[in-house]
Amino acid sequence: MTIVDKLKEKLHLGGNSKSVASESPAVPPKSSASSNPAVPPKDASPVATKDSLPDLPETEVFDHEKVTVIFVLGGPGAGKGTQCENLVRDYGFKHLSAGDLLRAEQTREGSEYGDMIKQCIVEGQIVPMEVTVKLLENAMRDTLAKPPSVSSELSSAWEGGKGRFLIDGFPRKMDQAIKFDEAVCQSSFVLFIATTEEVMLERLLERGKTSGRSDDNEESIKKRFKTFEETSMPVVDYYRSKDKVVEASIDSSPPVQEVYQAVRAAIDPRLGVTAPQPVSGIPEPVAAVEPVHDEPAVLGKPL
Repeated sequence: MTIVDKLKEKLHLGGNSKSVASESPAVPPKSSASSNPAVPPKDASPVATKDSLPDLPETEVFDHEKVTVIFVLGGPGAGKGTQCENLVRDYGFKHLSAGDLLRAEQTREGSEYGDMIKQCIVEGQIVPMEVTVKLLENAMRDTLAKPPSVSSELSSAWEGGKGRFLIDGFPRKMDQAIKFDEAVCQSSFVLFIATTEEVMLERLLERGKTSGRSDDNEESIKKRFKTFEETSMPVVDYYRSKDKVVEASIDSSPPVQEVYQAVRAAIDPRLGVTAPQPVSGIPEPVAAVEPVHDEPAVLGKPL
């Protein structure tokens, strides 16, 4: 073999020479956070895991003989928030929106669950049960410590450790329903407000023009409809089997106040009370669309 041939062999220039890759051990490329799921990006927020979810009590925190809890369920845009506003005014309830609590938690500085909540909301998925239940427990505890201002006719509803809560948009899954009843407070009954998807879509798209909510767009709304049908309707059926559902079926034609009168007629026997007539001069809501509520005294509280 000539010197030239030997040089070609050394430099792997010959047609039959083996490649460098076959003779040398492969050197793996420098891994990045995106190519190695075990290594999160340096700027990534902490990701909540099952082990890091908040602990829930084993037994009821609030005495259901003193604390009344009504779950208000219905598809997105069914009018839950509007009816809750009326019930708060006439019955002295405290209105807690599970969705508002979650939206506030996702933007709370230092929240361990903010990114997870944000992703769930955008995708129309349900946030882990432990997070939502703990937020509601905290909100109820704070409200009982500092009851809302109500009229003298309704003040007895908040005396001696008693309270009245409307929780709308919850429970959305069976595990939420069972855990809340076991660990926080046994619910009194469910107020179920039903209407068509067409009506709900129209309302939500209209609300989306001013709400600023990331999930008030048609794609997210339709995902939420599907999620409600698959996961929340079994909850309604579960409570219906226990004779704990008060139903108010509505469509786009009746005025809001007409729907409210039907709601009152349905819940009064369950509560064993008759609500006072609304104070004259208070304007009625003009549309059955859930408003975006703000609960500054409760929402900023860490889990």
